[in-house]
Amino acid sequence: MNQRITVVASFKAMEGADRKLKELLLTLIEPSRSDEGCIEYELHQAINDRSRFIFYEIWESRELLDKHSAASHVQNARSKAKDLIAEPVEVTLLAKIS
Repeated sequence: MNQRITVVASFKAMEGADRKLKELLLTLIEPSRSDEGCIEYELHQAINDRSRFIFYEIWESRELLDKHSAASHVQNARSKAKDLIAEPVEVTLLAKIS
C-alpha cells in the first residue's frame, strides 16, 4: 500500500526579491494541482517574515511526488528561483501518524 506523503518546503527570498519569488511560486499552483496524485498544494507567506514562503503539499504516494518533482513546470521554476533565493530550499517529507 502506498502511503500519502506530506511536503513542507520553505523558500527564503533574497533581499528585495520577495515579489518576484512570490510571482514565480504562484505559477506552480495550477499545473501542480493538476499533476497526478496531488491532493493538496498550497502556498503560504510568513506573517513575521514576508520573504519566507512555504509550500504545504499532500501527495497520494512518494512515486507520484517524485513524478511531480521531475515535471517541466517544477524544473523550470527551480531554475528561475536560483537567482531569487537567499538560502537552500528546506524540504521536509512527512508521514501522517495520527
